[in-house]
Amino acid sequence: MTTLKLISPVDGSVYLERAAASLEEAQGAIAAARAVQKAWARRPIAERVAIVQDFVAKLLAMKDEMVPEIAWQMGRPVRYGGEFGGVRERADYMASIAESALASIKIEDSPEFRRFIAREPLGLVMVIAPWNYPYLTAINTIAPALMAGNAVLLKHATQTLRVGERFQMAADASELPRGLFSNLALDHTVTEKILSAGAVDFLNFTGSVGGGKAMEHACAGSFTGLGLELGGKDPGYVCEDADVNRAVETLMDGAMYNSGQCCCGIERIYVAEPLYDQFVAGAAAFAESYKLGNPLDPETTLGPMAQTRFADLVRGQTEEAVRAGAKPLIDAKRFHADKVGTPYLAPQVLINVDHSMRVMREESFGPVVGIMKVKNDAEAIALMNDSDYGLTASIWTRDVERAERIGRDIETGTVFMNRCDYLDPALCWTGCKDTGRGGALSVIGFHNLTRPKSYHLRT
Repeated sequence: MTTLKLISPVDGSVYLERAAASLEEAQGAIAAARAVQKAWARRPIAERVAIVQDFVAKLLAMKDEMVPEIAWQMGRPVRYGGEFGGVRERADYMASIAESALASIKIEDSPEFRRFIAREPLGLVMVIAPWNYPYLTAINTIAPALMAGNAVLLKHATQTLRVGERFQMAADASELPRGLFSNLALDHTVTEKILSAGAVDFLNFTGSVGGGKAMEHACAGSFTGLGLELGGKDPGYVCEDADVNRAVETLMDGAMYNSGQCCCGIERIYVAEPLYDQFVAGAAAFAESYKLGNPLDPETTLGPMAQTRFADLVRGQTEEAVRAGAKPLIDAKRFHADKVGTPYLAPQVLINVDHSMRVMREESFGPVVGIMKVKNDAEAIALMNDSDYGLTASIWTRDVERAERIGRDIETGTVFMNRCDYLDPALCWTGCKDTGRGGALSVIGFHNLTRPKSYHLRT
């Protein structure tokens, strides 16, 4: 029997231990889900939506308990209050469009023929959720999948095992049919066996590029549908006409919030020459204003990274860049909690960087950002596209047409103007290149969790 251990980044203690479910237990949960899914799918959309909204409400009612749990599990400071406003926003928006998004497309309704395209639930949707935004990333698929008439099987990251249990508690307290939603603590071996057997109809995975490749490999030949949100190296571009103070505040928050552990966090910034010096000075001052420490302390504004090995990766990227000529602007010694061999890592701003350095090309997923000077839009576009990833890009200008024009040339899933690091549930959350495939939320999110079924009826 495999034991899953959740090591807290707060102090290195074992915060939670759970026995991993056996293959037989997983198969039992799958069978239970399939036993109730078809009846669930036959219920009116409005009824399903109301029950899912109650399920989400039951989850949010536990907020006060869940905020410190998040701090213990992955290190986000309690002062930020969790991520529950976003959970509510996303679930409510998907509820508001469910009827229209899932409605049949009518082709003909005449005395001779009735022709239409219906949206059918896929059946059983598996969600493999990450630790960095453990509630938000999971709700992106869980809520619309259930609303669309599917059953859901959740496997949460070991780093956030308690989050999966909270979802199960909310499901059990709601009117969801028993077995329709199941949270399972699974190891890699059982997960792979479930996927390779084609036991689920759709898999939504959020994680690393390597993890996404492993998911594709496990599903190979099973024809299981896949939605993959993988790595990112999201850029910001500050044009010469930008509001530089707003750009500093927003882009640096996008780079450092959650200790930089954001799927769409800003990891590299390109600044037009006239604003470069002012932006760099502002960025350094912003980073220096953080207080690194225990995330349970309400005064802490920057908590530890989720694991020491993640912090070590960022330290390694930064040290390599400095040896290659980059200049660090932040003295880590000012942050007394920063200690090698721990997940506590000071924020860092690097200049004199270029794309030969790992810190500007490989995902960092930590509190470090490199800033480069650019001469024009063409140079900025070339640098933004010089990446294996494509999740979001942030453009700072006062000219909407210019932002759209630049956006058309950027290889990315979302183009922001004068904002960043935000997921709008009305827009499709998607990416390109090594960032993955598929799309969550919006009307398209519902379509990806259902299949078209055509009716050609001769009356």
